[in-house]
Amino acid sequence: MKRLSGICIITASVGFGGIACSGSATPSAPASTAAPAAAATDADKQWTMPNKNQSATRYSAVSEINTENVKNLKVAWSFSTGVLRGHEGEPLVVGTTMYLATPFPNIVYALDLSKEGAPIKWKYQPKQDAAVIPIACCDTVNRGVTYANGKIFLNQLDTNTVALDAETGKELWKVKQGDYKQGQTVTSAPMVVKDKVISGISGGEFGVRGFVTANDINTGKQIWRMYSTGPEAEVGFPGSVETWKGEEWKRGGGTTWGWYSYDPELDLFYYGTGNPGSWNPDQRPGDNKYSMTIFARNPDTGKAVWAYQKTPHDAWDYDGINENVLVDVNVNGQMRKVLVNFDRNGFSYMLDRKTGELLQANPFVHVNWAKGVDLKTGKPIEDPEKRTSATKNTKDICPSAMGGKNQQPVSYSPRTGFFYVPTNNLCMDYEGVQVKYQAGQPYVGAIVVSKPGPGGNRGEFIAWDPSAGKKVWGIKEQLSAWGGALSTAGDVVFYGTMEGWLKAVNAKTGDVLWKFKTPSGIIGNPMTYVGPDGKQYVAVLSGIGGWSGIGVAADMSLEDPTAGLGAIGAFKDLAAFSNQGGVLTVFSLP
Repeated sequence: MKRLSGICIITASVGFGGIACSGSATPSAPASTAAPAAAATDADKQWTMPNKNQSATRYSAVSEINTENVKNLKVAWSFSTGVLRGHEGEPLVVGTTMYLATPFPNIVYALDLSKEGAPIKWKYQPKQDAAVIPIACCDTVNRGVTYANGKIFLNQLDTNTVALDAETGKELWKVKQGDYKQGQTVTSAPMVVKDKVISGISGGEFGVRGFVTANDINTGKQIWRMYSTGPEAEVGFPGSVETWKGEEWKRGGGTTWGWYSYDPELDLFYYGTGNPGSWNPDQRPGDNKYSMTIFARNPDTGKAVWAYQKTPHDAWDYDGINENVLVDVNVNGQMRKVLVNFDRNGFSYMLDRKTGELLQANPFVHVNWAKGVDLKTGKPIEDPEKRTSATKNTKDICPSAMGGKNQQPVSYSPRTGFFYVPTNNLCMDYEGVQVKYQAGQPYVGAIVVSKPGPGGNRGEFIAWDPSAGKKVWGIKEQLSAWGGALSTAGDVVFYGTMEGWLKAVNAKTGDVLWKFKTPSGIIGNPMTYVGPDGKQYVAVLSGIGGWSGIGVAADMSLEDPTAGLGAIGAFKDLAAFSNQGGVLTVFSLP
């Protein structure tokens, strides 16, 4: 496979007419050649699923708020969630109702947008055993709910998937997906594909064997379940067992706690799998398939059409669960349906989403563990000096296990042809240690310390030209940019910081146009909608936590830099910038 040149990004897959091309020209071309996005439809004025649409673009065609007037944004109203741990994900808006979910205990609120101050329409609070809290490796986060067919679907930390009546909050069905006493939890938002709600599983740090499950949206009955590791009949794809020593695959990790996307034309469902268990690579020789893998599956049967492993025999906990954004690409006059993934390992991947063919792989942050990716084999070209082992403490590996980008989702604008990527600038020291598996107990097997990367800034928010495979502009952040991105037809991009700033920037230039300090650090994802009054609103959850903020969220001691799986080493000073507290803040123009 040859590296591509002369690529055009055409956003037919997300329903807009933006086009951005490049040949030998500089990456600035898309900003001037992109056609205006189509006017917002009634459906686009809502936000009915995580990441906005099935293509996971996090782009809204609503344009009342633009580069000229965004400086006038004011707080319209706010809402306390009553929960203090990390608030990832975002609210949904369906009609005149907003829905949001909290971290454990996973309360779901329905807020009435047709009334002043958006009072509570209904509240659902599941009963969960508090013993599940320490089983969640990296805070008790929840990445939100999804909506379909008059129902709200929620994944609880204790592994229950719940369907609620969207109008009343009545529990329609509940299904147990796993057992937290075995180390299994669920932190991901579910996704509805046709008549199925699809959910993943968390617990890679407990030796959990990853899987995805499809349940009937009306009854909760399990339709299929497919694993990341093991025999072909259970994985839905050949080639896993022989890449593990003995029966290591039974505790092989590859959990599925990230984001999902779906192409209705190809009828393929996409998601990534996480790190293998344990973090000590010496205990699991081989490629460890299919951890660290992008899967394309048939949503009706669960069987995989293709699988691409990004980091074989992962020795750095680079996980692989980040979102897969679906756009269409014209390569030398030939249309290519592609998937773009910004991985924790620091590389941005572009694959043909029909076949899994690797088209591009370029570093989007500082990377030194690998010199590149071989486009013919699809494998990274490793620097042997940065490989980890239980026989040594490998120093200054970049990026750290926390990733060049963690779960915080990117956004793609068809108006500019750019991706907007919240990134981490972190490196680490990593030493593998022998660990024995015991069900329900931590199965990490490494001592890790994360630390600021080159330059000292721990994050950067960047615009990325996918056709050129290069950064266009960047905004350096003192702390990691751990919140997701939102782009709009007003050519404004929103993102949050761990200090709690919600920022609005010019999508073409990266100029900061406006910012507001929310009550706590932002690790959630801004969203936008049109209210019953016809005005555009922007909303974001603040509430520090997640892996990056676990020190503050869990009130941990800051003396041990290895604590919080190495997070304290990078964010020992976080308490000086942010405090606990879950708040939804909603903005509009005067």
